[in-house]
Amino acid sequence: MDDLHSINDAINRRAGRKLGPSILVSLSLVAIVWASLAFEPIFFAALVTLAVCLGIREISRAFAQAETKISSNALIVATIGLSAATWQGGVAGLAVATAVALPILLISLLRNGPEGFVASATATTLVLVYLPFLAGFLILLGHESNGLAQVMTFVILVGCNDTFGYLVGVLIGKHPMAPKISPKKSWEGLVGSVVFTSIGGALSFHYILDLQWWIGALVALMIVFTATSGDLIESAMKRDLSLKDMGSLLPGHGGMLDRLDSVLLSAPALYLALEIVKRFS
Repeated sequence: MDDLHSINDAINRRAGRKLGPSILVSLSLVAIVWASLAFEPIFFAALVTLAVCLGIREISRAFAQAETKISSNALIVATIGLSAATWQGGVAGLAVATAVALPILLISLLRNGPEGFVASATATTLVLVYLPFLAGFLILLGHESNGLAQVMTFVILVGCNDTFGYLVGVLIGKHPMAPKISPKKSWEGLVGSVVFTSIGGALSFHYILDLQWWIGALVALMIVFTATSGDLIESAMKRDLSLKDMGSLLPGHGGMLDRLDSVLLSAPALYLALEIVKRFS
């Protein structure tokens, strides 16, 4: 027991976070996602929309500290519209809703005058694409007849990447992968992500999606790339804005955006991979 406490303390010190609350929050989020899909998929779409709206609040506060103004209320309205369009119209609905929302959001910024317009317009475009557009692919994954299986496979893939990259990195990580962006992310952690996410992908594709295990292993490599890239992208944003976390909503994780970082880039990747498999199987 003392050895376990020592290991836990060592992980907490190296990671800069408490492991226990982080695990509890992660398991709770997985349970909520599973329950929403098992009960009624539209509740999952609502859950994704809520998470994105919370993320928009966080990122708008972060931009405000850098004196860049964006309208979080307008972006939240756009998010609800994008989610509804995605639920009703699929990929086409998501694309059209994004194309309609962007010019409306940019036009709405004109009331503030020309000062700071370029920064505000750029930030608004980034938030629209980075949050509700990319999150729309999560809704697409959950909206299909096997939505529960697809989303749970997605959770396993991203969870394996994040969890084992984190554990291997804090336990044996010695070689920083991107020291200027994320000093605690190591090449050893990346290897841990590759190994365990490949295993998780092979098992989940075979036993959950009833597809060839090797397809799952290949898709897992793509998810490691997108999830790690998403983590680094948000880390770069936080460093540029002089923030440790985007918020404090989720104990052991930070804000909602700190939990969504690896999810947002990975959702369209898995959706695309599954569509390709369906076309050629």
